[in-house]
Amino acid sequence: MNNIRGILIGRMQPVHNGHIQVINKILEEVDEIIIGIGSAQLSHELKDPFTAGERIVMMSQALAEMDIDPKRYYIIPMEDINFNAIWPSHVKMMTPPFSIVYSGNPLVKQLFNEEGFEVRQPPLYDRLHLSGTEVRRRILEDENWQELVPKATANLILEVNGVERLKNLSVKEVSDI
Repeated sequence: MNNIRGILIGRMQPVHNGHIQVINKILEEVDEIIIGIGSAQLSHELKDPFTAGERIVMMSQALAEMDIDPKRYYIIPMEDINFNAIWPSHVKMMTPPFSIVYSGNPLVKQLFNEEGFEVRQPPLYDRLHLSGTEVRRRILEDENWQELVPKATANLILEVNGVERLKNLSVKEVSDI
């Protein structure tokens, strides 16, 4: 049997309901999906507050919560290498073989097109609300962020004191001058 395997790479800062909807849709088109946790080296920054390990737990628990068969996905941390021309080779080296790349990022689409991959635009679901930026904004503004994320993500954020972490990261340093 020849499995069709696709790859989706995103920062997942944090994993939200839009990610899960996109993964469900992609799984209608492929047998297996590689979920690349992008910018894996980044954490404890306002735009990237969670570690790769925390994001892997968020994703694996959210997929389990949705009863998605674990035999159908791989979750792999992907560090940035900042050499665009060789990045697709780096991704191929870090993952099982794949034939379809799912991305809305113009650079990613260009790089993988140049390497001969089929590139598809994943659907976006309620992008106004379902984005990591919106989840992080709501956390900082003490608004309801939990409605935008799987229960597993909310639980992990609370477990690691992610709300406090994000708020601490948002504080501007006060100068003595």
